[in-house]
Amino acid sequence: MNGVMSASVSAGSSHRETSVTCTPMAMVPSGGTAIAGDSPAPTIPQTRPTSRTAAKRQHEGRIMTPPKEYSQCPTSGLAFAGANAVRKLAQGHWAHRSVQGKSLEEESMHGKSRLALSWMIVLSLLLTGGLSNPAAAQTKPEGEMRWALYVTLAPAWFDPAEVVGVLTPFWVLYAMHDALVKPMPGNHLTPSLAESWTVSADQRVYDFKLREGLKFHNGDLFTAEDVKFSFLRAKGARILQDKVKEIEIAGPYRVRFHLHEPFPDFMTYYGTFATGAGWIVPKKYVEQVGLDGFKKNPVGLGPYKFVSSTPGIELVMEAYEGYWRKMPSVKRLVYKSVPESTTRLAMLKRGEVDLAYLLDAPQAMEVKRDPTLKLVFSGGIGTYYLDFFDQWDAKSPWHDRRVRLAASLAMDRKALSEAETVGASRPTGNVIPRKFEFALPIEPPLYDPAKAKQLLAEAGYPNGFDAGELYPWPPYFSMGESVGQYLGAVGIKVRLRTMERAAFYAALQTKKLKGLCVCINAVYGNAASRLAETVPSNGAFAYGGYPDIDALYQQQSRETDRRKREAQLHLIQRQLNERVRFAPIMEYIWPSAVGPRVADPALMLIDPYPWSAPLEEVRLKKN
Repeated sequence: MNGVMSASVSAGSSHRETSVTCTPMAMVPSGGTAIAGDSPAPTIPQTRPTSRTAAKRQHEGRIMTPPKEYSQCPTSGLAFAGANAVRKLAQGHWAHRSVQGKSLEEESMHGKSRLALSWMIVLSLLLTGGLSNPAAAQTKPEGEMRWALYVTLAPAWFDPAEVVGVLTPFWVLYAMHDALVKPMPGNHLTPSLAESWTVSADQRVYDFKLREGLKFHNGDLFTAEDVKFSFLRAKGARILQDKVKEIEIAGPYRVRFHLHEPFPDFMTYYGTFATGAGWIVPKKYVEQVGLDGFKKNPVGLGPYKFVSSTPGIELVMEAYEGYWRKMPSVKRLVYKSVPESTTRLAMLKRGEVDLAYLLDAPQAMEVKRDPTLKLVFSGGIGTYYLDFFDQWDAKSPWHDRRVRLAASLAMDRKALSEAETVGASRPTGNVIPRKFEFALPIEPPLYDPAKAKQLLAEAGYPNGFDAGELYPWPPYFSMGESVGQYLGAVGIKVRLRTMERAAFYAALQTKKLKGLCVCINAVYGNAASRLAETVPSNGAFAYGGYPDIDALYQQQSRETDRRKREAQLHLIQRQLNERVRFAPIMEYIWPSAVGPRVADPALMLIDPYPWSAPLEEVRLKKN
């Protein structure tokens, strides 16, 4: 089997050219794959809790999945998604080696013996063709799986170029499209359309070797021209595009990105959910039909191809049996936009859908009482926080740090978690999730309404004040209502203003919103990418900024020494906390429900991506 490849490997901020050999490895916790000596990060639950107590217990657990190097084997039948048999054989006894050859987990002699036996069986299967081609051995896709989604299905999501700072478009991207490198189970930088990549010694050139012979759903051949075309048209990738001096087509299956200077987050932005720049569309087809034509009939390289769409209401996709990684199990996927939580659950009970995403707490408790349904929890990538749009206006009450701190102290974060997510969400004092690279753990302030009133009085508002409008991030309106009630209880009077999702994003980006926002940020990557849109003065959603933090943010973006960069990012986070730039609320983990026909919803396989993915892994029960 082809088990040796070159790949970019990140140890924090440092990249280097290296060789990765596919060998048996020890399993490490999902979301915390050890790379070049880094220790695994804590994870949120991947199993399916059936009660609030179980959900809390599982937050402390660690789910074991194969690590990075395992999922990088590009052509072997041991690719993670096609290796269920291997996983069952190994049972956690893979001898883990970092790319530097340093052992990250010690095994017992008993474990080594079981490993040797398991690996002999696996090799036997490989030699006899038993695992060499999972797609070929699989039967034809069958059945239809339906999702009830909680937001409107936007046609813009059909085009990877339209991904701008939000995560929900990846519902569609993971189905219809594919990327050079993308998050997958066990590794958040998994080679996909790229077989491998290397980084030059000066960290200025990223060289990708592409898979050959792949075809788009319309039959167009995938080449390096499509890679360059897709990168240049990505609207939400300005941070990344500004770093690239030249894109060199070194052959039909070779592309090189030449940077102006070393950029330690190149792969963070190019190979994860941080942007859509690495997700590939067919250049020839897009130029032929135009942007509107592409959104009406999108074509990709993913496991599912477009069938039909009712804008804003429904999307129907069908299995693409020629998908290179593996043949999907389910024949047809249907996404339905169902804004009301009660309606989503009602449809699930009637059998009209198989998965209902994001249920409100009352519906979650109803699912818990129904033996035919499963209550599942997912999330941890998004963080709720209160943003003060007017804090940059010297005439606004929010310009005073004491007033912002009063708003923060006015919120009972634990009670909000109980009311909104059955207690699954984790109160926090930082907008960056704890499990992100370079995150600084900050505990939230204690709920103290008396202190909040005292601070308001000290700031000149003993009777409170009219704070204007409070915008809840669509569609999380109940969260906005709850926060508004807490603020009102200490004298900060607000008027709840709800908006349709597209209108809200447009107003936010054009800086037209005033007052407060109960916002949620789910930008993926690390601490730097999470802050990119809101903290630097030139951020897409930033209404202002601090010159000293702007300078420090630019400094860390060029720093290739991991320890120095971590210190810089920690300093930024401490200063944001001390200045009460935001009032962080909680790391968002929410309940969803799965119907009786589903064998595997593929939820949280890519921890902390909170939805079903990879979609070729979803399975229905056999009749």
